Amino acid sequence: MTISAIYQKFLSSSGISTDTRNIKPNSLFFALKGDNFNANAFAEEALDKGAKYVIVDEEEYYQKEDCYILVDDALQTLQELARYHRNQLAVPILALTGSNGKTTTKELLYAVLSQKYNTTATIGNLNNHIGVPLTLLSMTEQTEIGIIEMGANHFHEIELLCNIAEPNYGYITNFGKAHLEGFGSLKGVIKAKSELYSYLKNTNGLAFVNTKDQDQIHQTREQKRVLIGKDIKLLNTKDKIHVDWQGLKIKSNLIGTYNFQNIVAAIEIGAFFKVPKTDIKKGITSYIPTNKRSQIITKDSVSIILDAYNANPTSMIAALENFKKNTSKHKIVILGDMFELGESTIYEHREIAKLALTSGFEKVILIGEYFGALHLENAIQYKDFNEFKSVFNKKSFHNTKLLIKGSRGMALERIIDLFDS
Repeated sequence: MTISAIYQKFLSSSGISTDTRNIKPNSLFFALKGDNFNANAFAEEALDKGAKYVIVDEEEYYQKEDCYILVDDALQTLQELARYHRNQLAVPILALTGSNGKTTTKELLYAVLSQKYNTTATIGNLNNHIGVPLTLLSMTEQTEIGIIEMGANHFHEIELLCNIAEPNYGYITNFGKAHLEGFGSLKGVIKAKSELYSYLKNTNGLAFVNTKDQDQIHQTREQKRVLIGKDIKLLNTKDKIHVDWQGLKIKSNLIGTYNFQNIVAAIEIGAFFKVPKTDIKKGITSYIPTNKRSQIITKDSVSIILDAYNANPTSMIAALENFKKNTSKHKIVILGDMFELGESTIYEHREIAKLALTSGFEKVILIGEYFGALHLENAIQYKDFNEFKSVFNKKSFHNTKLLIKGSRGMALERIIDLFDS
């Protein structure tokens, strides 16, 4: 069956489903495969639960009924369908990637652009070869602009996602030490993330570029670009970020100087798309982080900065440097392991531990196998969360400022629940 024919099936459906645990009635179910699952085996269950059509790519699960569609590769078909849909709608697409701050920047951009436009953006961090197609397929004829977050941990992934989403505009938050296991080095990170710039250059697209990032200035010197960051000043770094944009004072709900450039991007890209200044301010001030990224949580006398959605050496350094500026007398940090660092794993953990231990914090608590391998004298170390939990005493955090940061796999947000027990 051709993509155009499958597209007609899609238009008559309620949308896309990929998981039988949450089938949408009358949806188009794609039987995707992974390392530990094969959704072809659940095609019949998907129909029983309300799917209108199922797309399978293994003949043994195909039945000669109108509700079954057999293709060579279900994932590739999903991607091709998303690209086809994107072209039928002809919606302007803004793609963004980077080592740190992608999701926060995406959320800020959505908050700003949606003040003027019917905007569709990546939900959560569904930013991979499956999430990007699903975001595109969630767009409707009412969508006026799309924001597509793109993540990658290997070369050519951004290239693939660009070929699916076909962005008209692009923004890279930064280049940092993330996914070194796949990229090998910071130089590799720059090369991989710059696949977005290469796509835009080859398609005459427009790049938004941070004027203070010389690597990005260099990468985009021969293509269409808009330089951002010249007209915005940082006013406050000790608490929530305040900025001055051409005389307009804007107070955000974000902490940390590392979020300044994310705010800058949202303001200036919003201005490029002619969102009124008052609406840009409304968008920035209305955004409250609730996704384990720079969340501020109070538990009795403990003020907690929860930044436990992800971590890499670059974001760890930024968080620690910002926490040092906090004027609280009693400051404690809890750091969890960082993943996907390859051969640099122990070195990077040692450097982060060294920075934390020399920053004047009252306590440095390290959780995880990698931090545990360092055998540091002045740090409090636990091999995993369960060991930390077994000795946790909330009284030891009384009247303190607490920073919690670690990679997603560490799930350090579980610490918050310990304060309620």
